[in-house]
Amino acid sequence: MRLAGRVATITGAAGGFGRAIALRFAEEGAAVAIADINEKGLQETARLVRERGREPLALPCDVTQRADIQRLVDETVARFGRLTTMVANAGVVELVPFLEMTDQEWSRTQAVNLTGVFLCDQIAGRQLARQGEGGQIINLSSQLAEVGAALAASYCASKAAVKSLTKSVALALAEYGIRVNAIGPGPIQTDLTSGMFAEPEVLDHFRRHIPLGSLGDPLDVANVALFLASDETKWMTGETIFPDGGYLLGNFDSGPDYPAALLRASARLRRP
Repeated sequence: MRLAGRVATITGAAGGFGRAIALRFAEEGAAVAIADINEKGLQETARLVRERGREPLALPCDVTQRADIQRLVDETVARFGRLTTMVANAGVVELVPFLEMTDQEWSRTQAVNLTGVFLCDQIAGRQLARQGEGGQIINLSSQLAEVGAALAASYCASKAAVKSLTKSVALALAEYGIRVNAIGPGPIQTDLTSGMFAEPEVLDHFRRHIPLGSLGDPLDVANVALFLASDETKWMTGETIFPDGGYLLGNFDSGPDYPAALLRASARLRRP
């Protein structure tokens, strides 16, 4: 029960990472307040939390609206007595060729993925600072904060900004004992990515360039969130952890695509 006595709010909890984090936190003893714009999925997550012996607070929430985030934090404190952990997870992705991207597609991605995180961090940060007991804020970035993607320029930009924002917020809130870190998931099968990975060529591409050889699971992200929310990271802030199967290592010189000529050259160099 690594989170016994903790109270966590998790946005984007109707599925994917958010659901996995909510369930993992509940299993480890935390009270959870879950939020999402998708009410049907949210209620399913609530049911799964109850199966784990916890009674969640479930609220519809649009993370682009300050009033919705304020209500989430206020009702969390009213129900559970305090807040200890904010997980700013809600996000969207638009796969659009750059030259065809509309202003609306760009703006929606920034509003949800970046402004939503800003609002969660600021509103939760104010509450945690008032309480005077420290706390944790966990932001969801992406491996695409580090590399580009031709069809996801708006997403890459938003997630890189989240990584940078995490550092600034960590500095701003350190004096209150509030730790602020981020998670940058790699290629993982979720509701958000299911359409993309349904294409065999796409799935094969990612598998060939992930050193560990497979897509990740939302639980892989939830376990990192648990680590960041626990006391095991009490001296860690402003960091981004990338659970990505090694994708960011640049797996172009290993595995089945490794040029045979380089293997032969390596063998020659190792000879005495």
